Amino acid sequence: MDELLDAMITALRDLDPVLRTLIAGFGMLLETSVFVGLIVPGDTIAIVASLGVGSPAEYGWLILALVLGAVAGESIGFALGRWVGPRLRASKLGQRLGERKWQLADHYLGRRGGPAVFLSRFLPVLHSLIPLTAGMAGMRYRKFLAWTASASIVWAVIVVSLGSGAAAGYDQLAGRVKGAGFIFAGAAAAIVLILWLLKRAFLRRERGHLQVDAAEPHEAAARADALD
Repeated sequence: MDELLDAMITALRDLDPVLRTLIAGFGMLLETSVFVGLIVPGDTIAIVASLGVGSPAEYGWLILALVLGAVAGESIGFALGRWVGPRLRASKLGQRLGERKWQLADHYLGRRGGPAVFLSRFLPVLHSLIPLTAGMAGMRYRKFLAWTASASIVWAVIVVSLGSGAAAGYDQLAGRVKGAGFIFAGAAAAIVLILWLLKRAFLRRERGHLQVDAAEPHEAAARADALD
């Protein structure tokens, strides 16, 4: 186990830092783009890239690349929503996503406004739909940018700190503690669990804002469950 992890982390660190950072940023652009973000694992891309961080400079550049990639992807979604949003929603791909999720994004943005853009970064499905919905709703781009950039910074700092911290911890343990690889594997699993719990906590906190009408509790619950 230790030899395998040594090889993996060394391979990541031997990869040109500029190339590694650019790949991570491009991955985030895809993860936050309309529809594509539903299948591209942004958290995984960021965590894997952060395992190769070997200096404070690389840490800072990776965060910057992830933020710029996320903002670029969500800005593309916003622009598409402004220009061709209704047609995308009515397309076969848009309908395959499900009208319930579109209605949920509409309602959530209407209830929360700018904070919906921020919080959607931590909510499944909505993080891909809210930029498009914001564009269709006529939100000012400056307002959208402020909220989405803030969320991207918070998210990137959390993920890169967890990933690079786990790798640094393994460096300290390797060669000193027997079974350091298993400790690292447990830490990696804990990181995934922490990110999942954070998203679940945001979802539970926001369930009240997903209710369309207090007289329709079953429908509201169904709409919230559409994010699970």
